[in-house]
Amino acid sequence: MQQAGFHQKRSKGRPEVLAERIYQTIKNDIFDFRLMPGDRFSESEVAERMEVSRTPVRQALFWLEREGYVEVWFRSGWQVRPFDFEYFEEQYDLRIVLEREAIRRLCAMPPTHCAGLLADLTAFWVDQPRLEEGKAVSLHDEAFHMALVAAAGNSEMARIHAELTEKIRIIRRLDFTREDRIDATYSEHARILLAVLKQQTEEAQRILTDHISVSKAEVRKITLHMLQQARLQTSSPE
Repeated sequence: MQQAGFHQKRSKGRPEVLAERIYQTIKNDIFDFRLMPGDRFSESEVAERMEVSRTPVRQALFWLEREGYVEVWFRSGWQVRPFDFEYFEEQYDLRIVLEREAIRRLCAMPPTHCAGLLADLTAFWVDQPRLEEGKAVSLHDEAFHMALVAAAGNSEMARIHAELTEKIRIIRRLDFTREDRIDATYSEHARILLAVLKQQTEEAQRILTDHISVSKAEVRKITLHMLQQARLQTSSPE
């Protein structure tokens, strides 16, 4: 996967490790709304806060720019990219197209072969006790959808799907901040798997489409609420 290779390359050598730490810190600040969409900052400010030189800061920011989280603001600094909900919803729509096709291909496979490909997913989402911690479930949710596409056997589909998964991670993870959404994820993933194993193509595609569409709508509502809360906290007097 191109994205994975990119991360692996930048982890070598001490300067790269320092830049990786700065990258993760800024990315977490964006994910947790400590840096708000539209906020501007300079390399010098980040370097001073993290007690490093500007060189690894600049490298980390270029990685974040490549992934679409920040952008250069003219020549005077950087800006956290404002949320573009239309862009995110287009990524969700592309997910639906790719994952529906993956399900169609899985349902067309011999049942025993398909069951073998999905054995680990079935064990986790159907048979094993449920996890309760939202961040952990979020990671497993990503892995579930990526594994579905990978199991379909088209490496180019899997690569494109992995790239869009990275692009929507900033808001997708918010779908796991509520207990009811975690419960829904477990039950819907189980229903998708059982329908695929029974080769019920249309039913599996319908459940999957509804699953992603509801998640898209919920994430938008949660994101707007969290942005509002973060702005209120920022503007309130000490």
